[in-house]
Amino acid sequence: MAREVFVDSSGLYALADHRDPAWSAAERCVSRLLKSGVVLVLTDYIIDEAITLARARAGTYGALRLMEIVDRSDAFRLIWIGEERFATTKAFFFKHADHDYSFTDCTSFVVMRELKIKDVLTTDRHFAEAGFRSLLAT
Repeated sequence: MAREVFVDSSGLYALADHRDPAWSAAERCVSRLLKSGVVLVLTDYIIDEAITLARARAGTYGALRLMEIVDRSDAFRLIWIGEERFATTKAFFFKHADHDYSFTDCTSFVVMRELKIKDVLTTDRHFAEAGFRSLLAT
């Protein structure tokens, strides 16, 4: 089985917007990962969050560009949250209420633990706080 790296919304957005401060690092990192056969894992929640972010920062064109990146690439493996993962996430969210995690962050943590993924393309410090390794640490 190929090594998998999770893609958070900040990492996905950085790939779509060359004005993002993490763009060049994200481009280099993803290029290196894909050359080594890594599969990029993301969830429906990450796509939603990243497209919403793109629309707010870059308008409709930015949101469409981001969706095209996901749709046109075979490098992504899409995981759906669904009912069972949602219930697991809800329990995780309540258990870790003392942290400043978003619900979407928690869905990501649940999926990453389920799939035993340690590395994540993100600039979000919450992933490191939750025990994962950010490939775009700032």
